Amino acid sequence: MKKIILTLALVMGFVAAQAQVTLQGSKFTDNWSITVKGGAVMPFQHYAFWQNARGIFGAEIRKQITPVLGVGVEGEWTINTTSWNKEVAYWGPKSLNVIDHQFVGAFAALNLTNAFMGYKGTPRTFELEGVLGAGWLHAYHQNEALRNETWHGCCDDNSWYTKAGLNFNWNLGAEKAWTVSLKPSVLWDMNGDVDRLVRAEQTHPVSRFNANHAVVELQAGVTYHFGNSNGTHHFALCDKKYTQADIDALNAEINDLRNRKPEVKVVEKVVEKVVEKPVEKVVSKTGESLETNVFFAQGKSVITNAQMPNVERVATFLKNHKDATVEIRGYASPEGSKEINERLAKARAEAVKSMLVKKYKVNANRIDAQGLGVGDMFSEPEWNRVSVCTILSQNK
Repeated sequence: MKKIILTLALVMGFVAAQAQVTLQGSKFTDNWSITVKGGAVMPFQHYAFWQNARGIFGAEIRKQITPVLGVGVEGEWTINTTSWNKEVAYWGPKSLNVIDHQFVGAFAALNLTNAFMGYKGTPRTFELEGVLGAGWLHAYHQNEALRNETWHGCCDDNSWYTKAGLNFNWNLGAEKAWTVSLKPSVLWDMNGDVDRLVRAEQTHPVSRFNANHAVVELQAGVTYHFGNSNGTHHFALCDKKYTQADIDALNAEINDLRNRKPEVKVVEKVVEKVVEKPVEKVVSKTGESLETNVFFAQGKSVITNAQMPNVERVATFLKNHKDATVEIRGYASPEGSKEINERLAKARAEAVKSMLVKKYKVNANRIDAQGLGVGDMFSEPEWNRVSVCTILSQNK
């Protein structure tokens, strides 16, 4: 068992280190979730599971460290509906207490799907996790002991437990904010019935990982993943790293467009590590129009940290000009099918709108977001993976 635990720990550490390489930076407040769960619990042996199962319910709070490794705390309580006082009477008879066992502890979860198949930027619809945990076990037996002096469990018992299990996870919704899970596991009482054996003057040895001191849990859970600072409910991958040659080529493209089509409003492309310039402004007799762009990685609709200043610029203007509105037009580069590009263009427009509404509290009625499919503003295909934000403000 020690070798197994050590091996899992080494695998977790290796995979966690590898997963950090391509991820955007995240805050301590990112990647938290809460789970409510419930189901059935039964001694590992000597009983028919479905005929003698007791109810169990609980909750979890988790922090996902990487797409592979998560840690958390949990609490579980069993509902005393059946008697487990057979030849092996360790878990006790049905008592007067509604709740007869309590498990409170910590756990680590290893996402086996991401560990072996890699993380692609969004959670898969189905994922498999391995779980290891440990904590405090408390048994409420005192009331029954007052009625049944022949049973040696004369009072409440405290112990500690270990736990191993699997999570079969289905990630739901467009933003993958919800997860429904099937959570089978085995839990061992690590102290066994030492105290009761002493009181009963029994001397046979106690095995810590003993099937007589284990229970099987079969639970279902529903998890909500809280929103992150990157505008999603999960980890996001880093965008492409641009070289100086890429930046020089981009500037040359912009200058060429300005020289050939002076009547067209051209907005600068902002890339990572580049000093930002003010947005272009065109003033007419009827009002004022400003534009800025938010660029995306291929096949993605996640706003990266490098593009956040462009969204913030729009939000700041809207806050300072209560009469202003913004039109967001999402585009895609020509790679992929028409259907995929249309969905991607719409998702990019909606991503900017969602960020303005959720992070900057802009009224959604002031935002018109639409996807317009494949864009052709730039000759380089990757530069057309963009949401163009046009701010409209009537002059007073």
